[in-house]
Amino acid sequence: MGNIVVSEFISVDGVIEDPGGAEGFAHGGWSGKFSSGPEGGKFKYEELMAAEALLLGRVTYQGFAAAWPHIEGTGEFGEKMNGLPKYVVSSTLESADWNNSTILEGDLAAEARGLKDRLGGDILVFGSAKLVQGLIEDDLVDEYRLMVHPVLLGSGKRLFGESEQPSDLQLVDATKAGETVILTFHPARAT
Repeated sequence: MGNIVVSEFISVDGVIEDPGGAEGFAHGGWSGKFSSGPEGGKFKYEELMAAEALLLGRVTYQGFAAAWPHIEGTGEFGEKMNGLPKYVVSSTLESADWNNSTILEGDLAAEARGLKDRLGGDILVFGSAKLVQGLIEDDLVDEYRLMVHPVLLGSGKRLFGESEQPSDLQLVDATKAGETVILTFHPARAT
């Protein structure tokens, strides 16, 4: 069975919107101010190399699809990004032309459970705030990998939305990576 792994660049106040600066967000590009050092690069490389698939929301998918096939000099990382099976959740996308892409149009919970049943490894989710919140709501996230950047943005899309039920998380790992900290959590589900 596959595991849905949410991997995010995140501010201390929980914002995940536009860390790279390509989306037009007022505070876009905030992650570039901070170095994650060689530890952060190694973490992202190993994370991607261990993945079996990407699960993305439409906006993140379109941004990646416009960039990754055309970026030169990315070596194994770029080859893996372009070669991985990609599943994009969208009710409006009419085509998904990036190599190995499939549009998932049905019920999010059913589609995500189907992926977990079919795949045996990590199913990485990058960005994709709306998708992640839906996965959280349906209790489908198996792991959170948060690269916390030392900044308070004050506004922007947050990873965790409003909820009537608190959810406990279990800290699995904490690693300093340059100016950032990588926190890994598992949902503390009842056994």
